[in-house]
Amino acid sequence: MRALLMTLTLSCCLLPSPGDAATLRCGTALASDGASKSDVLTKCGEPMSKDTRTETVSEKTKQKGQETDTTQERIVSKTIEEWTYNFGPRHFMQVVVFENGRLVDVRSAGYGR
Repeated sequence: MRALLMTLTLSCCLLPSPGDAATLRCGTALASDGASKSDVLTKCGEPMSKDTRTETVSEKTKQKGQETDTTQERIVSKTIEEWTYNFGPRHFMQVVVFENGRLVDVRSAGYGR
């Protein structure tokens, strides 16, 4: 029973958490969370494809007043770019996501060609 509990505990520790930083490996170079597009281009070269879109989101902020609290809402536009890297048939393709020019996420896609 103790061995089972230990195995389950270790397994949970190995699962990625939502707070994990985005990292892209290109040969021996690494591009990590917050890297600029030019940094990724220097380390990984041109991607197979690039897609760009603009998202509009609303941000709310609360301000405490002397008698009442107020909430302010503002509309913010973000530029989202997704670059797809194809590292060949023995490796997963990588989709690199930039938000306003900074690396925020790296996702695996299917096997490359």
